[in-house]
Formats: sequence, structure tokens, C-alpha cells
Amino acid sequence: MTTVQSKYSYALPAAGLPPQTERFADRAIFTNAYAFIPRSVMTDIVTSSLPFWEKTRLWVIARPLTGFSESFSHYIMEVSSKGGSDRPDDNISSEHVLFIVDGSIELEYNGSIHSLQSGNYAYLPAGLSWRLHNSKNKKAVFHWIRKRYDEIEGIQRPTPFITSDEAVKPVSMPDTDGVWQTSMFVDPTDIRHDMHVNIVTFQPGGLIPFAETHVMEHGLYVLQGRGAYYLNGDWREVEEGDYMWLRAFCPQACYAAGTEPFRYLLYKDVNRHMPLHL
Repeated sequence: MTTVQSKYSYALPAAGLPPQTERFADRAIFTNAYAFIPRSVMTDIVTSSLPFWEKTRLWVIARPLTGFSESFSHYIMEVSSKGGSDRPDDNISSEHVLFIVDGSIELEYNGSIHSLQSGNYAYLPAGLSWRLHNSKNKKAVFHWIRKRYDEIEGIQRPTPFITSDEAVKPVSMPDTDGVWQTSMFVDPTDIRHDMHVNIVTFQPGGLIPFAETHVMEHGLYVLQGRGAYYLNGDWREVEEGDYMWLRAFCPQACYAAGTEPFRYLLYKDVNRHMPLHL
């Protein structure tokens, strides 16, 4: 399967290192309700490596923390030419979403190889054997969101699929005339899925007009544009490449600023009972 390059552009980690003359000041903050990781701190010095991945580095921007967000991890992967892995994750209970933001990769599962470009989205269920490589001369960058799948007796696991930002028709929120839309890659009525990874889009001037307060944990990576985000009583100016990590019940709202759409990749956990143990 070969896919088509997206018409959209997406933010990438800043990488590199700031000069020694740079003044020490930044917007990064970690609170008991949310973490805000601006793009300026996603530099070379904070990258990590993974077992069995060749010519690859990553930024870990969310991981389970006791007493904070506990359901998922979020990586930004940078795979150099001829890099990748035949053994990407030994945890067979993990399910995965990959969202490509630069370059291209070859994703192999169930005996087929799929060439994914910028804007493509892949869901890989727990227990699936898969491989990923970059055969091109240019680096590939993608988001990798992992969650331990919450098995339910009598409900089958989801099946793998590949789609794209362009292929999914955004759904407008009620009474917003398309100013606030969500691209839903998974049918929200499909109870097999215990997480959703969507793209939310606000046109300039669009907003969430109330402080959402709900049980879902969130990871929000700004793909495009800028705005202001309300987080547990604080207003944060945000722009493309910034990341927000929210624990359950963190009050949140936002409005879009600037002259281009404000778009972010959004993770949330869904469709399961609350665990009654600590």
C-alpha cells in the first residue's frame, strides 16, 4: 500500500541546541494538574534511544506517572535514513497509534508493507507483530502514542488500519458553523477502542467557551498555528510544536489566535470502567 503526501504541514521538534549566549528563560512548567512542554525545550540534549531501534532517536513527552496521568506514553520519533526496527516493542499488551509528520516510513504487518507519508495515521492493536523502517535518504518523524490495552471479556480487540488527515472528514461541534471541528480517526461508538487520538481544528477566533472538566487524560501536541490555553486556572500562550499533558479533571479551555488554523493532535482514554484499585 502506498499513500499520498498530505496537503497539511506539521510542526517538528526544534532539535539542535540553543547558543551559549541564549538567556535562560522559558515557558516550561510542571504542576500537579498539567505539564506544559514548549517546543524550545525539545532539543538534542533531551533525546532518548530505544532497544532494537537503529539510527533512531526520540523525544519522550509523556509517560505514566503515579498520581498524574497514568494511561499512556507519547513519543516523537526521528528515524534517520536506513533506520528503523524489526522489534519495535516487546510489550504485547501495548496498542499503538502512529502519526507521520515528516518524511516517509515503511510499516509492515500481516504480511503487507505500507508506505506511509506525512499526514498518515496508523492504528496497531495489542498483540500485532509489526516492523518499521525508513528506506529514503531523508529522515522520518512521527508521533507514537502507546497505551496498555484494556481487555474486556466478550469484546474483540480492534483490527489494524491506516488512514490519513485528508481522508477523514472533520466533524463540526454543535452550533459552531465549522469554526471548531474534530477529525475522528476512530468511530466514537466503536466500544472495542479504549483510546482515541484525534485532530482538533479551530479557525482563527474559534474557542472552547467553557472550562471542560472530565475524567479523560489528555496529551495535546500543537501541529499548526497558535492560541491561548486555559489550564487549571492558568492561561498559557501556545504555538505549533508545543505540548500539553493533562491529568484527569484538569479544567481546560482555549481560543485560536493568529491568521491560520489552530490544530492539535489529541489523545484521550475512553470507553472503560474506572479501575477501583490504586
